[in-house]
Amino acid sequence: MTKKQPTNKKQGQKKEVQKTAKQKTDDREKVKSGMIIKVYEKIHDVSPKGEPRQRVQVFEGMVLARKHNREPGATILVRKESGSVFVEKIYPLYSPIVERIEIVKQYRTRRAKLYFLRQGYKKRLKEVKGEIGN
Repeated sequence: MTKKQPTNKKQGQKKEVQKTAKQKTDDREKVKSGMIIKVYEKIHDVSPKGEPRQRVQVFEGMVLARKHNREPGATILVRKESGSVFVEKIYPLYSPIVERIEIVKQYRTRRAKLYFLRQGYKKRLKEVKGEIGN
């Protein structure tokens, strides 16, 4: 018969995980539709001399949809206006290509998918004041 080691934790309590500095600045978990976010994307390319280089490109726009919630394959659809042309990009949330995500503003929405914004109903959205991301 083996003895059980005494534990200080009560049954059912979860262990707190220490977050790194990178995880504290990243808002991947808080992103929802209706938010204006900045996505910092790693771009790998080749310099004119032929040397590989890496840079970070920022894409700022509104989140129209978030799919697959907290799964490893979760994605967000971000839309921005560049000049008079609208650009939509789909980002995998937990991809190493996405360096970090920063929340800029949040609008109050009553839908999970904001595809109706493609037709120009942005004036119907109202900005949420106070703490963002809750």
